[in-house]
Amino acid sequence: MRFQIQQPSTEDEFKRYYHLRWKILRAPWGQPEGSEVDDIENQCFHVMAITPTDEIIGIARLQYNSETEAQIRYMAVDEKFEHRGVGRKLVNAMEEQAKKSSQINIILHAREAAVDFYKKLGYRSVEKSYLLFDLIQHYRMTKKL
Repeated sequence: MRFQIQQPSTEDEFKRYYHLRWKILRAPWGQPEGSEVDDIENQCFHVMAITPTDEIIGIARLQYNSETEAQIRYMAVDEKFEHRGVGRKLVNAMEEQAKKSSQINIILHAREAAVDFYKKLGYRSVEKSYLLFDLIQHYRMTKKL
């Protein structure tokens, strides 16, 4: 399966990037389109996995919490493309960007179903963090870079 990791750069790419974010992370729980965007998007680093046919199949965002800590947020892979290395490459891109920005630690809040995926990539589970939409348990995970 061929795809590349790149930053969205055009208005159309960002529109499709956010739409996939909503479709995977918000729509299944009845959240309105637009709820997938927050007020610090322009301060963050965004990447997407895109096929040679221009289909966006995965997305992720890196935000900077402090001088030493970055956080992976809004990471998702279209279910048709799971288990093909897309998620791993998105995480690798986030980690590389965090290192370039001199971050020491990277954190995330993983949905319960994704905890084992992140553990395979060297993250350790610290604690239960929050329950999204009163349904989806999240776990705070960390990794030293």
